[in-house]
Parts: sequence; C-alpha cells; structure tokens
Amino acid sequence: MSAIQNLNSFDPFADASKGDDLLPAGPEDYIHTRIQQRNGRKTLAAVQGIADDYDKRKLVKAFKKKLACSGTVIEPPEHGEVIQLQGDQRRNRCQFLVETGLAKDDQLKAHGF
Repeated sequence: MSAIQNLNSFDPFADASKGDDLLPAGPEDYIHTRIQQRNGRKTLAAVQGIADDYDKRKLVKAFKKKLACSGTVIEPPEHGEVIQLQGDQRRNRCQFLVETGLAKDDQLKAHGF
C-alpha cells in the first residue's frame, strides 16, 4: 500500500506556465522557404518571415557568399520583404538560418516539391 502515489500533489501542467520556450511557435513566427520551378532545371527560392530587426540586404549578401548563388530582396505589397535566391538548396538554406541563430528548427516551414 505504500507504493501508491498521491496524485493530488503532482501537477502535470505546471511546466506549461514556465516560460515561452516550451510553447510551439505561432503562425506569425514561422520562416517560410518556398521553391518555384522556372524553366528546365532552373529554380527560384524565396525566404519569407524573417523579423524586421534584420537587414535583409546584408542577409542576402551572407546567403550569396555561403551558398554560392545569386539573390535579391523583392518587396511584393502583400508579403513584405522577401529574400529571393537562385537554385534548389532547401536544406542548405534552412541549415544556414539555424547556424546563424535566425531561426530554430521548429520555426522553419519548407514549401514546394
């Protein structure tokens, strides 16, 4: 009889109220990476959702240097600033974002084929 625990003293949801790190990222916190087929084997990649605190032009420069591709910042009115890169390097883009500390793995969403 001494092996029975008192279940009233244990709160399984006590950790849920301690800090925001345990909560999943909201839809506005995601960084979306999309890929679009141009013609033949040519592809365009878009990275969207990076916080406004960062200078997108400097990020494009770092992407271009790290991934050896061409890139630019476009500003469609419905999406805000979007980084557009050439080539299909989905894993490398996500890995670069995680290495630089811009995003965590659970904040990245990859769209496309």
